[in-house]
Amino acid sequence: MEIKSLSPLSKFSPRSFTLIELIIVIIIVGILAALGISQYSSIVERGRGAEAKMILGQIRKLAFAYRLENGTITGMAYPDVNIGSSSDQIPYPCRSTHYFAYDFWGHPASATDPILHACASRCGVNGWGQGKPPQGTVSPLQGLCLQTDFSTGVDTWESYGVRY
Repeated sequence: MEIKSLSPLSKFSPRSFTLIELIIVIIIVGILAALGISQYSSIVERGRGAEAKMILGQIRKLAFAYRLENGTITGMAYPDVNIGSSSDQIPYPCRSTHYFAYDFWGHPASATDPILHACASRCGVNGWGQGKPPQGTVSPLQGLCLQTDFSTGVDTWESYGVRY
């Protein structure tokens, strides 16, 4: 005499997945996706910070060229370091095409050789302009400043918000 199982699961192949196994896999994939997205946003923000450092370096280079030509950076204006509102210039004020706006000023270390301060301020943070806002919930870099003492050749970087 043959015994038949009354279990409703007995008609499925023993190689099939159970509902619990599928739910566990879906939960694991969801957790990994959430971690990946947050890391992606962080990496994107770091890239934007690197772009700000590069542009601040450009401003420093142009200010140094101005200093070589004029003997001082006193009297240097935005056009001298290519800062302005035109599309081919370093942005000031914020523009929809950029994540930072840039500014500079001289702090007199001496009458003839002031220290250059160049800063990048994050657009869309703390009411600073209408440029591209930070993405996601990543705490954005709010600003990055470069201080250059041309007499000693020393650069000092300072950030506020996220450190890059």
